[in-house]
Amino acid sequence: MYKATAAEVSKLRNATGAGMMDSKKALEEAEGDFDKAIEILRKKGQKVAANRADRESTEGVVIAKVNADNTKGIVISLNCETDFVAKNEDFVALAQKLADMALSYEDKEEFMSADVDGISVAEKMTEQTGVIGEKIEIGSFQTLVGPIVNAYIHAGNKIGAVVALSANVNGAEEVAKEVAMQVAAMNPVALDESLVSQAVIDQELEIAKDQLRQEGKPENMIENIAKGKLQKFFKENTLVHQPFIKEAKISVAEHVKSVDSQLEVIGYIRYGL
Repeated sequence: MYKATAAEVSKLRNATGAGMMDSKKALEEAEGDFDKAIEILRKKGQKVAANRADRESTEGVVIAKVNADNTKGIVISLNCETDFVAKNEDFVALAQKLADMALSYEDKEEFMSADVDGISVAEKMTEQTGVIGEKIEIGSFQTLVGPIVNAYIHAGNKIGAVVALSANVNGAEEVAKEVAMQVAAMNPVALDESLVSQAVIDQELEIAKDQLRQEGKPENMIENIAKGKLQKFFKENTLVHQPFIKEAKISVAEHVKSVDSQLEVIGYIRYGL
């Protein structure tokens, strides 16, 4: 029977991320054929992935990154089943590696077909499911482009945000970072009131009307008071109108304009586990 050497096991571990015993068994089953051993490990990953397909991968790592010239950002998540795996250094390093790759792609489908370590990203997820023993998958894949874009990661890689501003003026990069921090922390429902969905508006109006009726307000006054409460909701929950977290006396829009009177927030993305 073939006996794998320590050097061979180490080489296979480095190539696949598999554990020492799994690498040793694969090499011995393959009788020292390195490529065949890799295939054995991948087939094991496919079997584990099939067995865990119905599991929930609600833990993981969120990475928010921008390209070299700060014109494109991405928020991507590598999801797993447990917080224990999410905190593993190798798992976080893989998430970072995939995020760097993801900046070159426009959508998740294209990215999942991209090459990583000689296989597709989709195949890499199956491989890592076998290596780790948990369901591993790409969750979020969101991109944003603009004249100046910056990113922020919050709460130990659990929330990521990217913000785009209207012009690359002096100081805009830092302000974009601050606004991304705002987005991560405050989770606005939309950029401004014009982008709040009608379903959310209707829901907020109904909540306000129910509260007012419970307070005994006259029916002929309820409609106008509810509209006033809706304006307060917009101020507290839309990004540009929210009080800026570092200086609550001014709004986010006012803080952005303190850098340049024409500067505006033109978009953001956010994802949290």
